Amino acid sequence: MGGLDLSDRDVQAMLRVTARHGDDAGDDEVLPVQLLHDLRDLIACDHLAVSGQDTPRRTTFAGQLLADGQLPSDAPPEELFWAHYWESLPCSYPDRTGDLVSVTMASDFYSLRALHDTGMYVDYLGPFGVERELMVVLPSGPGRTLRLLFSRGLGPDFTERDRALLTLLRPHLQAAYVTAERRRLGRAPLTARQREILQYVAAGLTNDQIGRRLGVSPGTVRKHLENVFARLDVTSRTAAVARADLDDAGPAGGPIVTG
Repeated sequence: MGGLDLSDRDVQAMLRVTARHGDDAGDDEVLPVQLLHDLRDLIACDHLAVSGQDTPRRTTFAGQLLADGQLPSDAPPEELFWAHYWESLPCSYPDRTGDLVSVTMASDFYSLRALHDTGMYVDYLGPFGVERELMVVLPSGPGRTLRLLFSRGLGPDFTERDRALLTLLRPHLQAAYVTAERRRLGRAPLTARQREILQYVAAGLTNDQIGRRLGVSPGTVRKHLENVFARLDVTSRTAAVARADLDDAGPAGGPIVTG
């Protein structure tokens, strides 16, 4: 990490994070709440939000929050978030670029003054008191991401040390998410390819048409669907689409900050 010096406290905090891979997550938790507390111990922030985002559908499928103090009771509606999503460079970066690996800061895209001039800040972020933000993105299927959003009010920005620590921890956070989903659903979650195929099935495509889209044989598509049926405990394409939509709903909650 370019000669980054880690303190003993950093190392111990990272070890606590990597020791928690979702086995102690509650049924209504996207990630174990203790893991989130450990992350906040590692990287100080006012709010740590977990937001599952389905960009094509302009919806959220999961939400979790650790916050200092009370959030505003008259918080802006989620519709304002989506209204400004694509024009907000930090929020739309993963979808615009396909980069789901980089850990980003709002200050990578805007100065504080420029941030204050954006529609996202004026209409959505301002009431939440968000001035600084750090974001980690985890893939969750075609068009879907789970975003960990560390936010602060006015004061010091996040640092390259914070970015480096989360870059190191990102594979462990992905493992924690997958494990928590497996426990919550009572089975292994669908893979990205299986979700993609189900989206084509939901659109009415045949196995031949799906195979041509993906560059694979119809037999490969059929095998993927057989595995989907087994994981979802269904016997038809229609039931698979319905069950996947039901299970993908996840805990309620919209995005609290950018991402």
